[in-house]
Amino acid sequence: MTNWTLAARAEKMNPSVIREILKVTEKPGIISLAGGLPSPKTFPVDAFAKACEVVLGHDGAAALQYAASEGYAPLRQAIADLLPWNVDPDQVLITTGSQQALDLIAKVLIDAGSRVLVETPTYLGALQAFTPMEPTVVAVASDDEGVLIDDLVAQVGSGTGKARFLYVLPNFQNPTGRTMSEARRAALVEKAAQLGLPLVEDNPYGDLWFDNPPPAPLTARNPEGCIYMGSFSKVLAPGLRLGYLVAPKAVYPKLLQAKQAADLHTPGFNQRMVSEVLKGGFLDRHVPTIRALYKHQRDAMLTALEREMAGLGVHWNSPLGGMFLWLRLPEGMNAIELLPEAVERNVAFVPGAAFYADNADARTLRLSFVTASSAQIDTGIAALAAAIRARQA
Repeated sequence: MTNWTLAARAEKMNPSVIREILKVTEKPGIISLAGGLPSPKTFPVDAFAKACEVVLGHDGAAALQYAASEGYAPLRQAIADLLPWNVDPDQVLITTGSQQALDLIAKVLIDAGSRVLVETPTYLGALQAFTPMEPTVVAVASDDEGVLIDDLVAQVGSGTGKARFLYVLPNFQNPTGRTMSEARRAALVEKAAQLGLPLVEDNPYGDLWFDNPPPAPLTARNPEGCIYMGSFSKVLAPGLRLGYLVAPKAVYPKLLQAKQAADLHTPGFNQRMVSEVLKGGFLDRHVPTIRALYKHQRDAMLTALEREMAGLGVHWNSPLGGMFLWLRLPEGMNAIELLPEAVERNVAFVPGAAFYADNADARTLRLSFVTASSAQIDTGIAALAAAIRARQA
């Protein structure tokens, strides 16, 4: 019998709570308010069908061949042109989804025992990417405007114990849906520069604003002090697994080497397809349709919450964009314990505890409003309210 000896880091790998919950949502009749899946209604199938013909017809052999690890040069240039500060395309690295960008950053910047700072709460996928590198992940206290600067100073550490970076999602954050204010962004960038603390800025949702665009990215204010991450998953299609990072030249070569070791390069065919779709200002025409749909769905959820949660002691926010809404249950209630009762009533959500690096708030949960129809949202929120009432009885 063969005995497999696992690496110590493998013991630290954990399944995604969200992916496990998504298995539940496959049951017939379940209304899922859980997954962070973009609405399939937003996928530009026709545009990709046309792009496929062009790519294969123009230079199909090159599209199907191995490619440069940095990424397809025209796509890197297109990304540089889309960003609101002066970006050298040689600083753009195409990744297999922004999740790979997190993995590469972890490999390059984290040693065992390294101090890494995150928001409270933060993106679960980032915690999963960082954990195998065996860091000490420290949560920085946060409010509705983002990380609290005083607590950042208190948590940054010094000497060999100084934090390697702060990971932050300023726009329509996953899981809370909150947006960092202009004043907080300015203060954070200034303080991080004073402390010599690198920032890792994750921005998959920034284009999904409803009424007004969010303030300028952190990276635009101090490009040499930040690594910026973006994705085409939310504005085109997640099945392409196409993301990117923009890094200072001081760290870019090592990120590239980590990319080469991971998968040589992101699929060149996919990159050429997206490069073709982006021509002619396609996103300027396409993304507003996503915003309109998601705003309508958010409004439907807010209306349902106002109606169904009246008198239950439940609190929630009103996100200005993105895909998620953050809800807090009444005193003494636990979202993990509530989930099975909600599923019995054919509705699913994500308990908030999984998004905390420490001191999790068991009363919190994340709701996604983008894949369910307005009618399903009405039914699902009513079912969630019924589950809450049942626990209060």
